[in-house]
This record gives sequence, C-alpha cells and structure tokens, in this order.
Amino acid sequence: MWKYIVKRLLWSIVIMVGAGIIIFLLTYFTPGDPAAQLIGSDASAADLAALRAKLGIDKPFLQQLVTFLYNSFIKWDWGTSWTYNEPVMSTILSRLPRTAIIGFGQMILTVAIGIPLGIFAARHQGHWQDYGVLGVCMVLVSLPDMWVALMFVLLFSLQLHLLPAYGIGGPQYYILPIVSGVMGGIAGQARLMRSGMLEVIHSDFVTTARAKGQSEDLIVRKHILPNALMPVITMLGGSLALVVCGSAIVERLFSIPGVGLYLLDGISYRDYPIIRGCTLFFATFSALVYLLLDLVYAWIDPRIKAQYTSGKKSGR
Repeated sequence: MWKYIVKRLLWSIVIMVGAGIIIFLLTYFTPGDPAAQLIGSDASAADLAALRAKLGIDKPFLQQLVTFLYNSFIKWDWGTSWTYNEPVMSTILSRLPRTAIIGFGQMILTVAIGIPLGIFAARHQGHWQDYGVLGVCMVLVSLPDMWVALMFVLLFSLQLHLLPAYGIGGPQYYILPIVSGVMGGIAGQARLMRSGMLEVIHSDFVTTARAKGQSEDLIVRKHILPNALMPVITMLGGSLALVVCGSAIVERLFSIPGVGLYLLDGISYRDYPIIRGCTLFFATFSALVYLLLDLVYAWIDPRIKAQYTSGKKSGR
C-alpha cells in the first residue's frame, strides 16, 4: 500500500512542478513589457531599465526559470506583488477563508440536493417522478451561472431588498454567491447518482437480497449505495478541487476579495508574482485533492489494495 501512496505522491509533485513551468513560460513569453505598464509611458529609458532590474526580469530566461522554481518549491516563496507590494503567499492565505466559504458551501449544497434527487429518480425509474427529476436537471444544467447570478441579484437585492448584492460582511453576503453557482452541479450530481444506481440496481446480488426478503430501504443502504458511489466520489473530488479553483467569476460578480479575484487583478495589472503564485496555489490544492481521492479509491476498491498489499500484481 505504501508503494501506491509514494507513487501517487511523486506524480503530485510532478504535476505541481509542471504547472509552475507552464505558467512561467506563459507569462515570460507574453508580448509586452510589464515594467513599462507599471512605470507609465512618461518614464525615461534609465528608469525603465532600473525597474526591470529591480523586478528581476532583465536576467536571462534560464536564470529566471531556475530562480523561480527554486524560490517556489524549495523556499516556498512565491514572491512579492509588484502592484500591492505584499507577499503573495500571505495575501492568498488571508483571502482563502472567503473563497473556501463559497466553495465548500456550494459543494455541500450540491451534495445535499443532488444525491437524494438521483436516488429518488433511480428508485422510480420509468415513472413520472423519474421524468420530472430528469426534466429539472435538464433545465438546471442549461442555465449559465453568470445569468443565474445576475437574475438573483435583480430579484433578491434590487427588487425584494432581502440580500446584499456585493461585498463581504455577515453570513447573508455569502448566500447569493453560493446559491447562484450550484445549479449545474446539482443537475450533474443527480444524473450521475441516478446512472450509478441504475447500473447496480439490477445486479445479481441485489436480486438475491430481495429474494431473501430484505426491505428495499436496507437493500438501497447496504448494497446499492456503496457500489453506486464510486463515480460520485470522482465527481466530488473534482468539485472539491473547484472549491478554490473555480471561484474567480463568482468573486468578480459579487466583489468578494478572495483568491479568484486576486488572480483576476493580477492578470489585469500583469503582476507576474500574483499570476504565478495563484496558479501554483491552485495546482497544489488540486494535486492534493486528487491525491486524497486516489487514497480513498485505494481504501474503497479491494482490487487496488490487492495490487499493493501483496508481492504480486493481481492477475498473476
């Protein structure tokens, strides 16, 4: 089992370093001079050269790349923002709680509504309840999150004056950002749960359990759900990765100073330390989430356990 964990951990490191190299190349080869944008058009050539030297972008390509990788993965120093003159890592960590509240709120709401909907539809396959759930899912998955957010703002903020339209404060400030971003997730979770249930519900072991006289609720809880949850766990892993990685648009719409908005500001100002630092943070978070997901797979799936707990691969 330890071989499996070490192998996945090494792949996670490769992913993080690869993401760092890619974002460095993208920012380095982007046309234009970020120093010229920072200093303005009226600056002299000497001032521009001094600023380039201060920012460290006057050095050769390979030297910049090695310095960036060393600082990022050995020293864990993601630099200082050129615009705000603040350490990027500490700024990300200070903004992270707001992003996490929105992301985890969306994920919890998606799971709490989507999975029961999928189970309900599967248990009433071919009946009006099943068609009704599928129809609702079709509508929800067709609604763009940005349009839903704007409609919610118009209704609950401008018309009914029940919820704030933007900014941060008490819990009420997070209701619209959370609710407006879960429509597609609920539909996807419900459809995936329904498909997983239907794949298992006609299996031989389920038929045997029914023949033994077990109640339908017990069959669903003990036999169907554990086997139908594997694809759902995969989707939940992706949703967990999006807890912080998919927050940029929502934070921009609702003016929430989180990690996503910080990245968008860095792109607007061509602040390379912010862009690179946020990208590394997203890559690291996603790699850790999928590492955790792989470990959950290894714990749940006996076939993976068998490969790494014995000296021989399964099938030999």
